[in-house]
Amino acid sequence: MTYIAGEYDIIVVGAGHAGCESALAGARLGKKTLLVTMNLDSIALMPCNPNIGGTGKGHLVRELDALGGEMGKNIDKSMIQCKMLNTAKGPAVHSLRAQADKLQYQKEMKQTLEKQENLHLKQYEVTELLVENGKATGVVVKTGAVFQAKAVILATGTYLKARIVIGDTSYDGGPNGLFGANELSGSLRELGVRLLRFKTGTPARVDKRSVDFSKMTIQEGDPQIVPFSFETEKIDIDQLPCYLTYTNEKTHQVIRDNLHRSPLFSGDIEGVGPRYCPSIEDKVVRFSDKPKHQIFIEPEGRDTYEMYVQGMSSSLPEEVQLKMLRTVEGMENVEIMRLAYAIEYDNIDPVQLKPSLEFKSVDHLFFAGQINGTSGYEEAAAQGLIAGINAVKKLEGTVPLILDRSQAYIGVLIDDIVTKGTLEPYRMMTSRAEYRLILRQDNADLRLTKIGYDIGLIGEERYQKFQIKERAVQDEIERVKKVMVKPTKELEAFFAGKNSTFSKKGFTLYELLKRPEMGYFELEKFDPDRPKLPINVIEQVEIQIKYEGYIKKQWSQVEQFKKLERRKIPENLDYEKISGLRTEARQKLSKIRPISVGHASRISGVSPADISVLLVHMENFRRREKTDE
Repeated sequence: MTYIAGEYDIIVVGAGHAGCESALAGARLGKKTLLVTMNLDSIALMPCNPNIGGTGKGHLVRELDALGGEMGKNIDKSMIQCKMLNTAKGPAVHSLRAQADKLQYQKEMKQTLEKQENLHLKQYEVTELLVENGKATGVVVKTGAVFQAKAVILATGTYLKARIVIGDTSYDGGPNGLFGANELSGSLRELGVRLLRFKTGTPARVDKRSVDFSKMTIQEGDPQIVPFSFETEKIDIDQLPCYLTYTNEKTHQVIRDNLHRSPLFSGDIEGVGPRYCPSIEDKVVRFSDKPKHQIFIEPEGRDTYEMYVQGMSSSLPEEVQLKMLRTVEGMENVEIMRLAYAIEYDNIDPVQLKPSLEFKSVDHLFFAGQINGTSGYEEAAAQGLIAGINAVKKLEGTVPLILDRSQAYIGVLIDDIVTKGTLEPYRMMTSRAEYRLILRQDNADLRLTKIGYDIGLIGEERYQKFQIKERAVQDEIERVKKVMVKPTKELEAFFAGKNSTFSKKGFTLYELLKRPEMGYFELEKFDPDRPKLPINVIEQVEIQIKYEGYIKKQWSQVEQFKKLERRKIPENLDYEKISGLRTEARQKLSKIRPISVGHASRISGVSPADISVLLVHMENFRRREKTDE
């Protein structure tokens, strides 16, 4: 029997990383928000690797934080090890990565949600989406209760029609032993939502008491931890080590001998898996020339014996998993605590979404996270925040927040999936961004804090601190331009030690900082009046001076990009009536319905010639409208 159980401004379905950010954004922006989840104990669950960040993903978390999201703060409170990756390369690709105490991460996030004003948490399985007159109006749950809302955000992760596969054993079920959501897919299909079938997987967790770490290479965290959140001043924790070992020929032989039992190769798994996170059996087949693959053994928390075996995701049968693991050095006597498994699930084709993450053919319905065909906690959280913000903007009748590709990795992520779609789980990487020198993890606050403040997710006190930092960076850059360093013998000796070209004309400090071999700190002895500045200010000063020429060049490229982005395409433009467009372009443009000429130019199958035709048509259309006036 159905009954009206409550009315809300926004309902968020799913309390994974996308759902948490959506719900917090909605509630913090003053909307009465309901967060519905299959299990309140699985809030912010990390069913795969218990870590946050990594290459490209660390950028997303810092951008989230700059906009007022929660993930950065939460990992700062629950990390057990932290490293800045890619430090041998330039700052554009530096990425933070932290190992989390996964239970602590969940506990901190659940407490944050529970304490949030305007936010209500309930444990239900949502079975039906309610739509009236082309607008989402609420959800029905398993018990028959109806929750009404002005907007609905679906952030169901990998739970839709989820199926677990381990060798020749398979059963309906969600990640980490939880139930799947078996009815909502049908409701979405009835509403005309086009669904795809993806697959992902996770490695085994092993008992640390059965691992011989003395045979592995220890991997320590950084001595000085850089927090994810720009609000966290310092993190001082006892970091736990991770360990590195390798597969070998024996491991590969066990896998090859049992490939016929792998559902990935036997055809039992139909879903498409992530290209950049393949299973170990996939790696052995695809990279058959490689004699070994890296395996990282990582703790799942401070108070558990469970260790995550990164690099050995598998869906091989149970006994094969054990045999395979025991061929690895240091794991000869290993005991499995949780089996590796593959999971298949339903997700939507994301080209059905607007850049605001609203569904094109159902108003007030938003999608966020893995249901949009992405993989990873960070990608999910980024979409969750944007969906939450835009659900509020939709209800208030204001312009949605759409970050473009020159503003944020979040913009790159959403533009990629809604423009090109994805035929496999999409993962963020720095190589996906064309303006990497501008989109650094270190300057996410400079790029996005003002936007977060204008939206209402960044408070006054934080914004004032940000402005003080911004001014300090500019003041110091101007100061070093005026500081003259005299050509003394000490300076000449310093140059010789750096193998740098010396001149008796003297230098400004600014000129010296532009040299790649010279750093801000080591020039302190030639800069006696230097002010005492925070490390994050010094970092910006040094990067902005050293890479100034490259950054200017990239900004000129951005300006060209923006010109096309500013050429907005009318929402009701009928592409069928544009003569000269190729059939493929006409079909793709009608399907995607780009919001700008720049957006149209990134659609696969739309050529520069098609864009020229489109521009001519838009100009003629504009002239006709002007004449009619």
